[in-house]
Amino acid sequence: MSTTQYDAVVVGSGPNGLAAAITMQQAGLSVLLLEGKEQLGGGLRSQELTLPGFVHDVCSAIHPLAAGSPFFKTLPLQEHGLSFLYPEVAAAHPFDTGTAAALITSLQETAQSLGKDRQSYLDLLTPLVDRWPALAKDVLGPLRFPNHPLDMAAFGLKALTSATFLAKRFQTQEARGLWAGMAAHSIQPLSNLTTSAIGLVLMAVGHLQGWPIPKGGSQQIANALASYFKSIGGKIETGVYVTSLEQLPSHKVALLDVTPRQLLEIAGEKLSPLYRRQMQNYRYGMGVFKIDWALDGPIPFTAPECRGAGTVHLGNTLEEIAASEAASAKGQHPERPFVLLAQQSLFDDTRAPQGKHTAWAYCHVPNGSTVDMTQAIERQVERFAPGFRDLILARHTFNTVQVQAHNPNYIGGDINGGIIDLRQLYTRPAVRLSPYQTSMKGVYLCSSSTPPGGGVHGMCGYHAARRALKDEFGLKAPKLSA
Repeated sequence: MSTTQYDAVVVGSGPNGLAAAITMQQAGLSVLLLEGKEQLGGGLRSQELTLPGFVHDVCSAIHPLAAGSPFFKTLPLQEHGLSFLYPEVAAAHPFDTGTAAALITSLQETAQSLGKDRQSYLDLLTPLVDRWPALAKDVLGPLRFPNHPLDMAAFGLKALTSATFLAKRFQTQEARGLWAGMAAHSIQPLSNLTTSAIGLVLMAVGHLQGWPIPKGGSQQIANALASYFKSIGGKIETGVYVTSLEQLPSHKVALLDVTPRQLLEIAGEKLSPLYRRQMQNYRYGMGVFKIDWALDGPIPFTAPECRGAGTVHLGNTLEEIAASEAASAKGQHPERPFVLLAQQSLFDDTRAPQGKHTAWAYCHVPNGSTVDMTQAIERQVERFAPGFRDLILARHTFNTVQVQAHNPNYIGGDINGGIIDLRQLYTRPAVRLSPYQTSMKGVYLCSSSTPPGGGVHGMCGYHAARRALKDEFGLKAPKLSA
């Protein structure tokens, strides 16, 4: 490893580590980014997991928050090879009746498709869609006095409720099911407070810009960020797995794209007793069991909306989804799990050989589970797409232990860097004036274990770097897009 003096060393090349490194480098500092794997990206990796020529997203797949990230919007990522593809149907939600609800870019058309719930849907989403461009920087950041306090208060009154409570606005199976699938991205029981927040954000950005797919795989987001970082003078070293601060070359500040458990391993006794206890008490949420398929053709969904959707939520009714998520949170493995499925190859012909297809799916399971959910997931797909199993050429699976082995930030298979419930929404990873500062001077956390939490948006990294620039160098980070 190089022994050159650096102003900043960033550990971890996920979207937040890359965002932190770029922000520091943009301020005119010398920055080194270290990645433990040989391949950059953290949760933004793509590989041939099944058969030659079939490109699968190892972790994240669909990226509504990446395309709409206030930080990523300031970067010339298109000039560095990043191109997004936009399915006409952002997300579809099939039912046992053979019909489906669908989120499309048009707010009016989505609402119209929900029948009796048309006006209820418009009343819920119109204010947020109209105000989201101004709200994004407040919502996707640490707890502070907002730039738009009245709008933020209006959002908070809805976002802090439970998904099951907010669902009372709707009468139809279609609206209730569509809402449940969105809120289930929170990876916790839908009866928990704050589960409405993620659902509302995903719907709002879906109406503003859709849910895009990076052409060539999620890896292309990481590649573009890394290319830009290097173009402005940053340095990257891969294959350097950091287990101790003593491994780092001399530096003024370190930003760690790791979760509290890894911070304890890396910094250990150097942390104050109070802060160390807070890290030990940090809570991780449910894990995921993931499958990638190489297919002989597109998935034969019964509902036409699903055949043109980038994302499909498989869970039927709100009641069934709520029961599945509650069971997983209690340590059980539901027979009918809620399944999130992506069909990238329908829109990106670089993902599979001509005439063939890929599919990507996962369900929520208890943290640390090693139970094989393959059959349960495939039954759910077959339920809404009869004949699906006949198309499978090969499959690749990850249980929670394997997910963590691939990405150490996914403790017990938790892809959000810790549960994002009321206790850990803005106080992650600890109750502090700045959640990014650790108890060690010059050491900061920049992972999804800090606000605003999981998702490919880079905002945790940006805000951590912003704090470090102010504290350690008396500098300001570049302004974000409106």
